[in-house]
Amino acid sequence: MRARNVALLLTAALVVYLVLLADRAVELFATGSPAGIALGVGVFVLPVLGVWIVVATWRSGLQIQRLSRRLDAEGALPDVSDLPRRPSGRVDRTAADAWFDARREEVQANSEDWRAWYRLAYAYDIAGDRRRARATMRKAVELEAADR
Repeated sequence: MRARNVALLLTAALVVYLVLLADRAVELFATGSPAGIALGVGVFVLPVLGVWIVVATWRSGLQIQRLSRRLDAEGALPDVSDLPRRPSGRVDRTAADAWFDARREEVQANSEDWRAWYRLAYAYDIAGDRRRARATMRKAVELEAADR
């Protein structure tokens, strides 16, 4: 619950910033000069892009949360509490790689199981590969949606 509250607070701060930015764009439009209008268009693109990013991020987060709750209800959430950790708290690289290999084999054995894809995404995350973790989690979300 705490992480969600922080995310809500940061989203609210971002929305305020985007509203202020849109207001500046309107002021630039109001100048009536070609340069002001051109700058206004450029500035207005930023809040529009920002809103799109915020909506996409929240939507993704809610979808992943739905999968997590479903796995938790099944008692199948990934557990890496027994893996050795570095002083920083991150999972030891060798242990993360071994855990990843086991998750990859699960996906290869059952490529249509969203649960296996979720665990693989989690494995990518603990290995520090966030880009692949996000892409793999999108695959898990797609498969879970088709499973419902």
